[in-house]
Amino acid sequence: MNPQLLLETSTNGRLQYVLPFARIGMSDLPRVGGKNASLGEMTSRLSQLGIRIPKGFALSTEAFWDFITANNLKQFILEKLASLDRKDYSNLHEIGEAIRAQIMLGTLPKEIQRAIIDGYMTLSESGTMATVAVRSSATAEDLPNASFAGQQETYLNVSGEENVVRAVHKCYASLYTDRAIKYREDNSFDHMKVGLSVGVQCMVRADKGASGVAFTIDPDTGFDNAMLITGSWGLGENVVGGVVIPDEFLLFKPSLLSGRRPVISKKLGSKEKMMIFGESKLANGLAFSPSDHDAGVWNIDTPESLRNAFVLNDLQLEHLGEWLLAIEDHYDRPMDVEWALDGITGELWILQARPETVRSREKHLTITEYELAEEGILLAHGLGLGNKIVSGRARVLASPKQGNLLQAGDILVTDITSPDWDPILKRAGAIVTNNGGRTSHAAIVARELGTPAIIGTINGTSTIKDGETVTIVCNTSSRGEIYRGELRFTKLEREIGSIVMPKTHPMLILGDPEQAFRLSFYPNMGVGLLRLEFIINNLVKIHPMALVNFPNIKDEQAKKQIEHLTAGYSDKSQYFVEMLAQGVATIAAAFYPKDVVVRMSDFKTNEYANLIGGAEFEPKEENPMIGFRGASRYYNSRYQPGFELECQAMHWVRNEIGLTNVKLMIPFCRTIAEGERVIKIMEQQGLHRGEDGLEVYVMAEIPSNVLLAKGFAEIFDGFSIGSNDLTQLTLGIDRDSAIIHDLFDEQNEAPKAMIAAMIEAARVADRKIGLCGQAPSDYPAFAEFLVSHHIDSISFNPDALLRGIENINAAEAKYPTHFEKASEAAMLAHASHLFDFDAEE
Repeated sequence: MNPQLLLETSTNGRLQYVLPFARIGMSDLPRVGGKNASLGEMTSRLSQLGIRIPKGFALSTEAFWDFITANNLKQFILEKLASLDRKDYSNLHEIGEAIRAQIMLGTLPKEIQRAIIDGYMTLSESGTMATVAVRSSATAEDLPNASFAGQQETYLNVSGEENVVRAVHKCYASLYTDRAIKYREDNSFDHMKVGLSVGVQCMVRADKGASGVAFTIDPDTGFDNAMLITGSWGLGENVVGGVVIPDEFLLFKPSLLSGRRPVISKKLGSKEKMMIFGESKLANGLAFSPSDHDAGVWNIDTPESLRNAFVLNDLQLEHLGEWLLAIEDHYDRPMDVEWALDGITGELWILQARPETVRSREKHLTITEYELAEEGILLAHGLGLGNKIVSGRARVLASPKQGNLLQAGDILVTDITSPDWDPILKRAGAIVTNNGGRTSHAAIVARELGTPAIIGTINGTSTIKDGETVTIVCNTSSRGEIYRGELRFTKLEREIGSIVMPKTHPMLILGDPEQAFRLSFYPNMGVGLLRLEFIINNLVKIHPMALVNFPNIKDEQAKKQIEHLTAGYSDKSQYFVEMLAQGVATIAAAFYPKDVVVRMSDFKTNEYANLIGGAEFEPKEENPMIGFRGASRYYNSRYQPGFELECQAMHWVRNEIGLTNVKLMIPFCRTIAEGERVIKIMEQQGLHRGEDGLEVYVMAEIPSNVLLAKGFAEIFDGFSIGSNDLTQLTLGIDRDSAIIHDLFDEQNEAPKAMIAAMIEAARVADRKIGLCGQAPSDYPAFAEFLVSHHIDSISFNPDALLRGIENINAAEAKYPTHFEKASEAAMLAHASHLFDFDAEE
């Protein structure tokens, strides 16, 4: 009989067993399970958009139930499950093993075997046996509120009729893995109402290319304007299983939609292993699984050249990103997608898509803030997931077979986790792994359980001792830390749904891109101060002039460090531009379209010297606080090429990515002429005031900024009062001095008079005016002082933002909500009275 004809007809007098992907969709979920229904949906609905899905077919659940009936297995399964210890699950492994063994003793009816073989032959071309993936697809799988990801088995690189039939049989048995039984118990699914379909799908030659997992939202925070793509060389099981630390890419959706460059962040993973086809093993007819060393796939060490290279270039990322947008749009919800790059044809493929089941349900109505209250001994660190601090006894386990050693609340420490760990993970107070990335099994399960996790520590199992008490810290950024002992910490919960936003704009002071998505959910009106120094220190790490003058660097150790960090960059300066641009773009994307005011670099010479290679390019100063810093550096030959790199990075963020919410600010600008010189250099680098809404502000932190405010207002679009520097320069105090630190006081009448005059002068000139500092959150009276003078915005550190909003609201309650401008003459007269000089001059 023609194999294709067999797909059209009944094989057992009822319904056909084999259903081509092109003829099924989500409405067929009861017959083909969640995974296959989604593959069919994309094949039939999205392939016309150019999205490639490998061809294949689903073996329907009717085949599974007919197999169960033909072998009289239902009563046996029910009896075994009836004896399950549903309190401690002490006999889970014994029961699961017995059911699986009985299923494997069964025989697939000949009509089912014939249907599988005929369906498989339709995938083979020109007499060559197709190489396929055989994937389990349960009817309670990949639902919007229950993922069931990894609960049943998948078999890769299967070739030959007998091997495909055998793989299907093993998929049937995998419906009763220990983890699948426990998952159905936890989610109250009736075991005998969950059927199994099997998908048979042509393999993509990702063994010679790359593959990975993508989320159409940020999976750690639920931020939905960005998508996360992860990947590694070879087949994707290493990424899903957490065997490797993959490359990570963030794409900004609005940039994709507007045709701009969407990549806002790229992180190179170590990618130690790559899974490839074990072609020489195929003829042996061995039973296999992805974890079996004698399988159809092998895990080999990744060549050094590939470990140091990204798995996707920008154009491929944009292409994949467009597909992800289309998939998300079609399903009208955030999605978790597996992709592959064929290393022979260079084509991208989508292997499967399922609903994202954790962050898309969160409403972000409550903010919980954790903070360590004491210092401790750091044992290990890695990628932190979950905003939480917990303490507990560490249990260093080699495999899930030792799961009985893990008691409720213990900290699980292991190399990697797989779905076999699932039955015991619910008992863990936290999860720590040596390997894995943000889309690995451990990360996905931790999010679903709401358990804090630290992934990819590399050495956690060796630095953490079994049985010792440790504290897990995942409270501020994506860096998670493990400390020895039980450390004290504070926890503060705040309801943000009821917070009333004041008319005076509360904004954030920020520098860490890793915190940006999480902080974007706080009540705010944008970022009033983005400090470039944090990004340069932590992402770039290298002095820009050391990159500009790389061939001439004398410090050999610094040269080696630079070579290592800039591997793959023929132009070392481009490394600085890209890394700086990515850091700024991530923060700007998080708060888009709200303003993000980027202050150009304001290191002091002693701080610049601490950057890699910096000592050769920085002079030694007696008082760096009032020395070669801020604007004076930007046009000086000692640093101008470095400033030009900063400008190029900002040009990329605004003009290439399209984040025009980025505004720029010049620090420590002593004179108007100095400001004009800096503006001119910026224009030479393509940053023109007014173009695409570009505004350039100046820090008001020197008395000359206040005294000559009218002149500064003619060349800048606004002011941001730096209260710390303005206070020290008004009072003549070095704020780094320990001897006279008690004299430093922002609430002293002198700096307050300067601040009041600055606000009024800015309003006369019709320029924006804000303030960055701690005092308005610490001192309600200081917030009231600023509000009474009608300041436009106040920027706070994240931990002070909510307290600052409370203080602003209290202050605004005492003053009119709509501030009327006083006459220019009245304001100038007030300024003249304060300083006893002619403010017109």
